Amino acid sequence: MQGIQLSGLPDNLIMTSTLNADPAELAKFSDLAHRWWDTQGEFRPLHQMNPLRLDWINGLAPLAGQKVLDVGCGGGILADAMARSGAQVTGIDLAAKALRVAQLHALEVQTPNLQYREISAEALALEQPGGFDVVTCMEMLEHVPDPASIVRACAALVKPGGWVFFSTLNRNPKSFVFAIVGAEYVLNLLPRGTHEYAKMVRPSELASYCRAADLDLRHTRGMGHNPLTQRFWLSSDTSVNYLFATQKSELASR
Repeated sequence: MQGIQLSGLPDNLIMTSTLNADPAELAKFSDLAHRWWDTQGEFRPLHQMNPLRLDWINGLAPLAGQKVLDVGCGGGILADAMARSGAQVTGIDLAAKALRVAQLHALEVQTPNLQYREISAEALALEQPGGFDVVTCMEMLEHVPDPASIVRACAALVKPGGWVFFSTLNRNPKSFVFAIVGAEYVLNLLPRGTHEYAKMVRPSELASYCRAADLDLRHTRGMGHNPLTQRFWLSSDTSVNYLFATQKSELASR
């Protein structure tokens, strides 16, 4: 097994600006850390959608042999799957307990080519600019105070021509009904308080952040879900869950 590591923020990269993280959000996911790999627990939807998003990423940017970064990796569900698809994966997060669970799981199942670090995307961008072929940031933007800063960091971390993938929740009445009222309070698919409506990100807003960071939007997909069959699928409907596939401009390095 190769290089599973867990390290803190290097002293020479500590930023003077406020860390782009909500302490309440970090505490929320840390409290649930022991449940990350329970496929019938609070993170069941992530396990159910993971094959779909993995196949979508792999279809656009074949992962085998690529150096990949998963921003906001949590307990490592996507990071682990990408490593098993042949990528050399680094997962980063600021929720220390979730990272410990991710590290333990990787050790238990002997996932190759996978490492975890407790570091922000912005700090890693200073340390390793252009250091990755592919960057993923899934179900994370709606949990941070400044999503545009995360997008800029992801753009800085990927090499010119490389791919950056995002998934998040739209902000509109339908999304409020389905993603918060339905998923958290009616169907109990997610713990109550998982999402805050004000932090959801409209596709137009994310597209604007991407343009400002020299990321060219290549593909947009919605993600549908049937709570009765527990089936997820990709669609053209971006009104609730949606995904962006972007590429770093080749001109960004010139």
